[in-house]
Amino acid sequence: MTELLFEATQSTEELAIIENMKEVAENPGILTTYLEGMIPNLISFALQVVLAIVIYGISVKLIKWVIKIVQKGMERHGVDTGVNQFLCAIIKYALYLILIMTILSLFGIATTSVVAILGSAGVAVGLALQGSLANFAGGVLILLLKPFKVGDYIIQGGNEGTVYEISIFYTKLKTIDNKVVVIPNGTLSNNTLTNVSYLEKRRVDVVVGISYDADIKQAKDIIYKLAQSEACRLPEEDAVVFVDNLGASSVDIGVRVWVKAADYWDVKWRLLENIKYELDENHISIPYQQIDVQIKQ
Repeated sequence: MTELLFEATQSTEELAIIENMKEVAENPGILTTYLEGMIPNLISFALQVVLAIVIYGISVKLIKWVIKIVQKGMERHGVDTGVNQFLCAIIKYALYLILIMTILSLFGIATTSVVAILGSAGVAVGLALQGSLANFAGGVLILLLKPFKVGDYIIQGGNEGTVYEISIFYTKLKTIDNKVVVIPNGTLSNNTLTNVSYLEKRRVDVVVGISYDADIKQAKDIIYKLAQSEACRLPEEDAVVFVDNLGASSVDIGVRVWVKAADYWDVKWRLLENIKYELDENHISIPYQQIDVQIKQ
């Protein structure tokens, strides 16, 4: 019985389509009237598209202008660079979201329905983007607790460099050889890291090995004079020279000098070079590893 009703309904629809086609063929004015009726709708849709493009173009420029004003305002008030970058990124994404919702409303799409759809899909999106959410939370913790800031030199795992941007999800480091390292904020907030630039001064530790035949006191005096005469040494901190270790083939002499954190590498490289020159001039040898091979016959 159901199959008979379905076949009857299908045949009725086919007959209606055939009759409409005959009517259009017999009276071409119907097609013209139909097309004329669609023209206002097409014109209205085209105007909406043009209006949406205009609104988008103007809004993008306004968003950039607002971001610049916010950045300059926070810079004038001495806000930390990382906080400035983080807040500007949030404001930017929020304004673009408002822009998208506005454009959708132009085409008759109710924003309340969009919000409802996003809300219902929130759990699934949250599970899919839990890593990104962890990075966002990590960025907030970094800005609140301030383990480092833009301009600091940090070491995390096998990565190290100068922080030059703290964004919503990632922190970017610039290495000494001018490479960019991108680290998730969640990793930085949940793992141990070393902030080399956190304090204003830093100690330079250098260890130099001399021969067992050399005069230890003479070597210590030479190294001490070099350390004391270092131009970048903090005057309130005296240099310290000591015997660090009695090695297998050398007497290791250590020297410690306090400098500003920014001068650390320059002082270390210069001190090593000057020590080598002075020890050579005073005929104090720096031994190197040797292997004696004896052949028994």
